[in-house]
Amino acid sequence: MRRPSVGSAGKGEIAMKAVRSAPYAMSDAEWQTRCDLAACYRLVAMMGWDDLLATHISARLPDEDGRELFLLNPYGWLFEEITASSLVKIDAAGEIVGDSVHKVNRAGFVIHSAVHMARADAGCVMHLHTLDGVAVSGVEGGLLPLNQTAMLINAQVAFHEFEGVAVDTDERQRLARDLGTKDLMLLRNHGTLAVGRDIADCFNKMYFFERSCSVQVRTCGMNLPLHPAPPAAIAKANTFMEVSSPDYAAKYLWPAMLRRLDRQLPGYDS
Repeated sequence: MRRPSVGSAGKGEIAMKAVRSAPYAMSDAEWQTRCDLAACYRLVAMMGWDDLLATHISARLPDEDGRELFLLNPYGWLFEEITASSLVKIDAAGEIVGDSVHKVNRAGFVIHSAVHMARADAGCVMHLHTLDGVAVSGVEGGLLPLNQTAMLINAQVAFHEFEGVAVDTDERQRLARDLGTKDLMLLRNHGTLAVGRDIADCFNKMYFFERSCSVQVRTCGMNLPLHPAPPAAIAKANTFMEVSSPDYAAKYLWPAMLRRLDRQLPGYDS
């Protein structure tokens, strides 16, 4: 059962909070973050964005004793199986904090830790390997402003060159440099990445990103002349996204997605 509470949907906003069933005592803030992150994992699976056991979604927790702490999925679990209590608390090095019966893929946290360490505003980081996202990451022009959805986010997309499988911690500095202050990134020949102030915001941004990539793949696959939009219209669309996105995600999108999840894939908040 869940009850209304103030959670990651934003300060003063109403979210849904699960009755706690985690194996150890924790703050209300941590439990709410666990519920939202588990929901996000299951929504990614529901959207068809998962890649077997690969990729991650990480969420920042309140600092404890001056340490930055995060939540990550237990290694070996499918995204559709993730629950609030199964998520693992880790530090910036990917080391498990406290007792946990689960393991994490420390190498998989290299990309996420780079963003969290460089960006204090990164409450949640999502990295995916979708077919369309990977396809667009391998195109020289990257995400093109060919449709309204892409125009909303095009100015927020950064690029990071492929350096091989992301297991080298030395890459973190270059990745953070390439991301800068932007909230979306095409990891060249690799996939997509989104940064949000919270989990709802991150999911919203990734939805627009992945949707844009899918439409671009279809558009270019038609093998017909492309029709460029007027530059002024593209700039106007970018401004609209910057103004409306945070409130839209917290007030409207996230509660709606949780309702869908409750109908189709419940159990994340346990």
